[in-house]
Amino acid sequence: MTQNPLQTDAPCGVLLIDKEPDMTSHDAVAICRRQLKFKKIGHCGTLDPMATGLLMLVIGRATKIQDLLMSEDKEYKGTLTLGATTSSQDKESDILEEKDVPPFTEAQIDSAFNEYVGKFEQTPPMVSAIKKNGVPLYKLARKGIEVERKPRAVYVTDYSIDRVALPEVDFTVNCSKGFYVRTYAHDIGQDLGCGAHLSALRRTRSGKFTVDRAMTASELKSATADDIQSSLISLAEISLMRGA
Repeated sequence: MTQNPLQTDAPCGVLLIDKEPDMTSHDAVAICRRQLKFKKIGHCGTLDPMATGLLMLVIGRATKIQDLLMSEDKEYKGTLTLGATTSSQDKESDILEEKDVPPFTEAQIDSAFNEYVGKFEQTPPMVSAIKKNGVPLYKLARKGIEVERKPRAVYVTDYSIDRVALPEVDFTVNCSKGFYVRTYAHDIGQDLGCGAHLSALRRTRSGKFTVDRAMTASELKSATADDIQSSLISLAEISLMRGA
C-alpha cells in the first residue's frame, strides 16, 4: 500500500546512489519508488545514460531542499579522446570529423585546460535538456534540428590532469551547477586544434556529498524498504553538513 507522505513515519531524507552505465536518473527514481512503495521521490541533477557515479535522490520532505542541493558545486572525473568530434560532444553519437593527434606534451595539454579556470561562458550542446519553446533540445537534435543556444555563465574552481595516454586524457574537474563536461572536452579539443569528445564520465561529488557513501545500483535493485530507510541521510545531518 502506498504511504501517505504526510505520515510522520513516512520516508524522509537523501539517498545517494552510484549510478551504473545506461541507467537513467528516472530509472533510479522508479526503482526507489517501487522498493519503498512511496511516490514522493525526486533526483538532484540528471546524469546522462553513459555517465556513472553520484546521483542524489530526495525522498519525502527532503524534496523541499531539492533546488538547494542541486545548486551546489560538483566534481567529475572524465576521459576525453582527442582527434574526433561528435554531434553530441560525447561517444554516444556518430563522429563528425577526425584529425591526426599531434604528440602533445602534458604541459601543452595542461595549458589548454588552464584556459578554462574561473568564470567563463559555455554554449550548451544540442543534446541537452534545456528547452526551446517548451521542447527539450535533445528531442530537436534527434530530428536533425539545430537551434541557436545562448551561452551560459559557468565556472571551474580546480582541475587536474590525471593521465595522458594519447589520444586519451583523464582529468578531474570541480565546477559549478549547469556545467557541461562534454562541452568542456569539446572546447579543449578545439583549442588544441585536433578536436575531442567526452568518452567517459563519473560524478564523484555534489556539494558535501561524495560517491563513497553511495548505494550501488545493484544494491538498490535488491534493497528492501528497511535497507533504503537505514541508508537515508536525514535532514538534521544534512543541515549539520552544510553548516546551517
